[in-house]
Amino acid sequence: MNSKRIALKAASLAAAATLSAVMPISAMGSTIAPAALTAYAAETAGSLTYEKYDDHVEITGSDYKATSIEIPETISGLPVTAIGDYAFNGSSISSITIPGSVKTIGKYAFSMSANLKSVTIPDSVEFIDLRAFDLCKQLSEVNLPDKMIEMSAKVFDNTPWMDAQRQKSDLVIINGNLIDGANAKGDVVVPDDVKYVSAGAFERNEDITSVVFPSSVTKINDNVFFYCSNLRSVDAKACTFIDSLAFAYCNKLTDLKVSGKMTKIDYMAFSDVTSQATITVYGTQTDWNQADKPSDDKFLNSAKYIFDESYVAPPQEIKGDVDANGEFNTADLVLMNKWLVGAPDTELKNWKAGDFIEDEQLDVFDLVMMRKALIAK
Repeated sequence: MNSKRIALKAASLAAAATLSAVMPISAMGSTIAPAALTAYAAETAGSLTYEKYDDHVEITGSDYKATSIEIPETISGLPVTAIGDYAFNGSSISSITIPGSVKTIGKYAFSMSANLKSVTIPDSVEFIDLRAFDLCKQLSEVNLPDKMIEMSAKVFDNTPWMDAQRQKSDLVIINGNLIDGANAKGDVVVPDDVKYVSAGAFERNEDITSVVFPSSVTKINDNVFFYCSNLRSVDAKACTFIDSLAFAYCNKLTDLKVSGKMTKIDYMAFSDVTSQATITVYGTQTDWNQADKPSDDKFLNSAKYIFDESYVAPPQEIKGDVDANGEFNTADLVLMNKWLVGAPDTELKNWKAGDFIEDEQLDVFDLVMMRKALIAK
């Protein structure tokens, strides 16, 4: 491990030791049952409307005349973890403060907020839904955390910020997420550092003819290639899931490569595809036959199949699996803690799996995040 990329300070060591002292091994592998999600009647806090659940609060609306809003981290003693669908849709806000407790931002949550000029997405956010900031005509500054966030389709479409990103590159990639390929042309090779492709990333792009995905991309989300009318070939050797309308109306698609570990193909994945293709499956016919896929799909049923058992996909990195045994469990947490406090003969076989903060260094903050992830399993 490159020591220059590992930041260990005395404070981190002390904190790690303190953390381990209050964390019994018997409790490390325990799980916490999720609280019942019972919604109560809508309530208001200042200019915000919210719904309170047993274990969290979701922001559902606001005073549409308000120009500046600061969402609190807690309301009535409960964490604000979600900004709901349409919560600020069409509002007058020019500034918004999203707290570090929010995990999800709903579809159309801020869309058509014509005065919104900048937004900072906190590290806590894990998912941003469909067109959350679409048509924010003055949104020119988007501050995203240094980690991958899963996004649905067109999250920042029709904004000055997205226009600027498209001018920089034909493939808009943010921390490992390919969120847009609207300007891509011809034969596209997606970079190796991409781990996730947002829904609708290439939607209605009639200029692309082929796409090669790296082995880190295991899912083709909904509408990724919707109506890509000149798309002929897609190499997705590691793909194990194809979602709804992913290839709908791709009527020139004649070459498709996927993993033999396919788990599911949505019944509308190849909706209205009339071409006849050769599908190369990197695995056995037995594996392919076990996949959950539509039995009456014309595209799949008319295809010629090649089963290639020679290809072995690189193992997918499991977050937290610092001992590299293919599983994230209590042993990884114990090993990480021992390494942080400098225990002799302690080795992290895959230190990057422990970099939960994704800042290319390991410290006590990663240990805290690892513990939370293990409890949440």
